[in-house]
Amino acid sequence: MSSLDHVDLELLTALSADPRATVVALAERLGLSRNTVQARMARLERSGVFLSYERSLSSSALGYPIEAFISVIVRQADLPRIAVDLSRVPEVVQAHGLSGQVDLLVRVACRDTQHLFDTDARILAIEGVERTETSLVMGEVIPHRVTPLMELARQEP
Repeated sequence: MSSLDHVDLELLTALSADPRATVVALAERLGLSRNTVQARMARLERSGVFLSYERSLSSSALGYPIEAFISVIVRQADLPRIAVDLSRVPEVVQAHGLSGQVDLLVRVACRDTQHLFDTDARILAIEGVERTETSLVMGEVIPHRVTPLMELARQEP
């Protein structure tokens, strides 16, 4: 999406504040018609603004309290296949391709440190993975957020 207008940003701010809000509730809150809100939501969805409708769940509540980031160095030619292989590892909850010396940053959730050790070994065993380095998450300092970016976008001309 090339740009978001003021109404889009107000709608996204309202959704951020109340992700379960109905179209009718959003329309009332923003002083817009239900059809306008529905049409804008559909356009935002088609444009890729909404990343997921999946609920964010606590891996700890699911029995996986140990989280770690695994830096992965790979043979570049094997990267597409390695990404597919990583997606088959259920402990992998997120992975990003990076520039620089590290090729992938993989976030994993495990039951305990032995499970983490075994998960790292499975990742290292993927053909084309040359090296891994594991960093244990000690705590989340700033959770994923976009509200400050929306506020910044609302201030820009």
